Amino acid sequence: MAAWLLLLAVALVLSVLAGIALGPTTVPPADVLRHLLAALTGGSLPASDAATYAIVWEVRTPRVLLAVLVGAGLSVVGVAVQAMVRNALADPFVLGVSSGASVGAAAVVVFGAFAALGVYALSAAAFLGALGATLLVYVAARTPFGLTPLRLVLTGTALAYAFQAVTSVLVFLAPHGEAARTVLFWLLGSLGGATWGSLPVAGAAVALAVPVLLRLGRSLDVLSMGDETAASLGVDASALRRGLFLLTAAVTGALVAVSGAVGFVGLVMPHLVRILVGSGHRRVLAVAPLAGGCFLVWADIVSRTVVAPEELPLGVVTALVGVPVFVALMRRRGYLFGGA
Repeated sequence: MAAWLLLLAVALVLSVLAGIALGPTTVPPADVLRHLLAALTGGSLPASDAATYAIVWEVRTPRVLLAVLVGAGLSVVGVAVQAMVRNALADPFVLGVSSGASVGAAAVVVFGAFAALGVYALSAAAFLGALGATLLVYVAARTPFGLTPLRLVLTGTALAYAFQAVTSVLVFLAPHGEAARTVLFWLLGSLGGATWGSLPVAGAAVALAVPVLLRLGRSLDVLSMGDETAASLGVDASALRRGLFLLTAAVTGALVAVSGAVGFVGLVMPHLVRILVGSGHRRVLAVAPLAGGCFLVWADIVSRTVVAPEELPLGVVTALVGVPVFVALMRRRGYLFGGA
């Protein structure tokens, strides 16, 4: 595993530099390093470099770093959710969190809700929508015996359809086509609105999730074997599942609020990492953030360069690029999940 950690760490650094360098306007790698060094150390640059400095430091660096954080966060949350509900098809959005966030975002775009918050209105509304969805799913799925995997998945899926219907109604009522296009673009994920102000929320979410889940690695191994096995090994499956639900929902809501509903990453990256390092959750959770960060940086590069100056929705790129790679790896390695 150490070799994969080192390889992916190097790949992530190179990916970040490539992400800052590549775009509609290409910046040579030497200039990228020079501008980053000047920004970090307070050094001076010639006045003729002002435009390049703005591209490197004010536009692309926060965007690339946000891609790293969102990719890392969705990957580790995907690992936790798949263990929590014991379902290989689960992802961070199976609990209806992203659909609830979409309702909040659509309300902002269509009706101008939370206008007093200015540029933060969309993120704030999306986060509140995610929290509301989390609360509804928790209340609806909870039983006197705690949260069960099947009830969680069914309740989350059912409420997700309801939230999607509400979002569709809001889009239908949109006063002009541009609002509908903006909502659709957000639903498919985008890092186009990334600023330095976006990073603390996403960074705090990832900084919370990764160490907590790493510490729970052995418990996730046990939980994956079933509640009866967990009980026999001294793990309170119901309490663990409740804690995981709250953690994964909060992290997903924070990430969706700054990036939209970027699909595919949380579903497939956990499986891809298992192919590389095996199924032990501590190993998977250690490697998944690096792999997810690398993947989303390159997906974002493709989204903003292939049809420049326009951008493709990030979720479209993650699916079109990631699915063939995943299927090829799965066939090559004979990947098994849960004996299937």
